[in-house]
Amino acid sequence: MKYFRNRSAKREVSETAELVSGKALIWLIASFALLLVPQWDRLPVWLLASCAVLAGWRWLAQSGRVRLPGKWLRSGIMLALVAVYIATVQGRFTVETAASFFVLAVGLKWLETRSVRDFYVLFFILVYLATVNFLFRQEIHWSVINLAGVVLLLVGLQVVNAPEIPGALKSGWRRLGMMLLKTLPIVVLLFVFFPRMAPLWSVPLVSGEARTGISDSMTPGDISSLAQSSERAFRVTFGGETPAYRDRYWRGLILDRLDGETWQQGFGRQFRRPGRVSVDGGVGELESNQYDVLMEPTDQTWAFALENSRAVSDNVKPNDEDLFRFDRPADSPVRYRMALSGQDLPGVSGAEPDNVERYLQLPRTGNPRARALGQDLADEYNNPEAIVRHLLDRFREQEYFYTLRPPAMPEDGIDALLFDEKRGFCAHYAGAATFVLRAAGIPARVVVGYQGGDSGADDEYLIVRQYDAHAWVEAWVPGQGWVRMDPTAAIAPQRIESGLRDAVAEEGSFLENDWTSPQRYGDMAMLQWASLQLDRMNYHWQRWVVGYQGQSQMDLMSRLPGGIGLRELGYITAGIVGAGLLLAGLITAWHYRRNESRDPFSRLVGRWHRLCDRAGVPVRHGETPSQLAFRLARAKPAAAGTATAFARMINKHYYGREPGIGARSELARMKRLLATMKRQAERQPQADRQPPGHPEGNH
Repeated sequence: MKYFRNRSAKREVSETAELVSGKALIWLIASFALLLVPQWDRLPVWLLASCAVLAGWRWLAQSGRVRLPGKWLRSGIMLALVAVYIATVQGRFTVETAASFFVLAVGLKWLETRSVRDFYVLFFILVYLATVNFLFRQEIHWSVINLAGVVLLLVGLQVVNAPEIPGALKSGWRRLGMMLLKTLPIVVLLFVFFPRMAPLWSVPLVSGEARTGISDSMTPGDISSLAQSSERAFRVTFGGETPAYRDRYWRGLILDRLDGETWQQGFGRQFRRPGRVSVDGGVGELESNQYDVLMEPTDQTWAFALENSRAVSDNVKPNDEDLFRFDRPADSPVRYRMALSGQDLPGVSGAEPDNVERYLQLPRTGNPRARALGQDLADEYNNPEAIVRHLLDRFREQEYFYTLRPPAMPEDGIDALLFDEKRGFCAHYAGAATFVLRAAGIPARVVVGYQGGDSGADDEYLIVRQYDAHAWVEAWVPGQGWVRMDPTAAIAPQRIESGLRDAVAEEGSFLENDWTSPQRYGDMAMLQWASLQLDRMNYHWQRWVVGYQGQSQMDLMSRLPGGIGLRELGYITAGIVGAGLLLAGLITAWHYRRNESRDPFSRLVGRWHRLCDRAGVPVRHGETPSQLAFRLARAKPAAAGTATAFARMINKHYYGREPGIGARSELARMKRLLATMKRQAERQPQADRQPPGHPEGNH
């Protein structure tokens, strides 16, 4: 029984000796809090609160205010939180839900973080959490936050290994800075030259979560709600002149079926192959008729392009409606290149559409006055172009109003809009005009996309935001093909000429629900400048860092002399790694010799080592000063006392007191001892006898 009690006591002492210090723990908790920031809007509130409580519980236990839970209580807490997670997820398994579960596991880990070993485990888990954050946030400011979290982890790692050394924190920050300066050039070179090969397989990164943006259906009021968001939709860089504001119609998708009050795509959702879109579609210099689009994630397959465009990059494909599609949903920022043809593309004008009934479909009942208006126009003009012109004149001449605060429409909403309320947004007017044209026997369709775009910093590119979302009409005119008809241009021309802000300036509804958006405060020049500068940094970060993939790399390498290929990139990478290791070794050796030359005590120790070598007592690796003095005394008995005193002074200087106390007098005495030792060793031949009182191995 006594044996087991002794074993238990020893184990407790061992565990106590390995407990993580409070100084190291606070850095770990700070890093965890910082690494949760990039996911704050994705994680449920209950999960964020649980993580805060669990980490706070661990800190209070460290300060002795509470006790950490035992095995059974920990198990109960885990089961309760997992049950809440399962109830919240409701059977959905996406990357977001998997990341949420990972954060929950990290939070629960705090309750069993006691020893230094647990610190190391949590350290590597939090490094992995930093990489998970990049799945959702890739902008430069989020990257800086992730890097800051990792830096805090590295500081905590130094503190846990040297908690009591004076000035350890300050020297730790200095070491981290020096490590960054040393490794940054190698990292940059490897980033540029390391071969970027496509993965063997790919899976969607994000799925199942709603994103801000246009969808494949449109109910009156949808786009007016979207117009209250200033989030980016995409950015565009032109190789030549930027088109005028009124010509910036970015076509996205076509809605051709009316179901009650909702416009939808006539065909069901197409099968979406798993995988990811190639994100580096635009390479090389832009020609004068080309433009690059850097689109934000939409989780949809459609791409946005100006009229009469053709695809230059191979990651977008045209379809039979003169639109462009990705093979897979765009679940991350994607870059693609288009070119303006300068003339109508084949299929835009010419023969009548194959399925003309598709563009004439109307519900069997509803909106009788709008139906009658279409039939009257058909009887009066019997000319599609004249009917389109008359309808636009109606919108232009009568008192129709463009507003972000449309009234609630009754059951026959199109009749109410055209004849009673006369107040609506672009989606209202586009849907109503398409209805009237179809009632008149003219094939028509609703086109949804964006119109406009504001200049970025120094007019380097255009920024198209969600409040630029727009809907218009395309009508089929024999001999001309699909002709754009935009009721908004007739009702509120300032919306098409200069943007939404000017169109609704009188009613003051621009971004009225978004107090945090810099775009809301257009009259604050400094705020607008700062917002554009941050956007420009993120734009170039996305293009040249995040979007630096295989095609972009090969395009850059092709501009270098010699035509570098994948094989040459491999050789260059190996050379960079080898040169980096050699340089690091040389710098380390140089620093060692430099520090040694600056320290007078190190120089004295070096002279003593050389004296021992000449006396036939070479210094062994890992040998202490006392051990070396013992072997020298055995070889040169006359120098035994002097060697022992010299070794004791070395130990006292480096390990026995604070450096700098009496160093000058101590150095002078050590010099005298070394000179005496040299004379004693030179005048006595080497002896084999062992001096008394010096057992080998005594320190």
